[in-house]
Amino acid sequence: MSHEGIRFVNAEEQARITAAERPLSREAMTPAKVRVLITEGKGLEIDWLDGHRSAWDFHWLRNACPCATCIEERTNEGRKPGDGRAKKADLLPMYAPPARPASAHAVGRYAIQLNWLDGHSSGIYSWEYLRRHCICPECSLAATEVTGAPN
Repeated sequence: MSHEGIRFVNAEEQARITAAERPLSREAMTPAKVRVLITEGKGLEIDWLDGHRSAWDFHWLRNACPCATCIEERTNEGRKPGDGRAKKADLLPMYAPPARPASAHAVGRYAIQLNWLDGHSSGIYSWEYLRRHCICPECSLAATEVTGAPN
C-alpha cells in the first residue's frame, strides 16, 4: 500500500502551520452577502455565513490577483498577495490611476472575477482564497500569533 500524498505532522510542525493552511468550515468559505463597490471606488466587502465580515480595497485586490502570471511575478519578486511592486527610487514618480475594476461577475458558486480597467481579467478570486487572505484586524492578529509575522 502506498502512502503517497499523505503527510504525517508532529506537534511542533502543526504549531507552525499558517492560517492559510488551516482547514476552514464550509460556512467560513460561503458568502452570505457580497458587495463590489465599483461606483464608490472602495473595494469588495463580504459577509460570511459564519458571521465574519471581510473587506479589501481595489488596490490590495489588484496586487493579490490569483492568476498564474501574477502569482509567478509575486513569487519571483518575493512579494505576498496584496503587496505592490517596489518603485525605483531614482525615477520621478509617475501618476498611476488607482486600481479599479470595470466590472465584476460571479464564477459559478465558488468565486468572483474582476475585470480591471488596466485590461487584466484572468484572476478568479475564489471564496476560499479571499477568506484565507482576509486583512481585517482580527484575522491579521490571528495570523501574527500563528506565524510570528504580520499577514
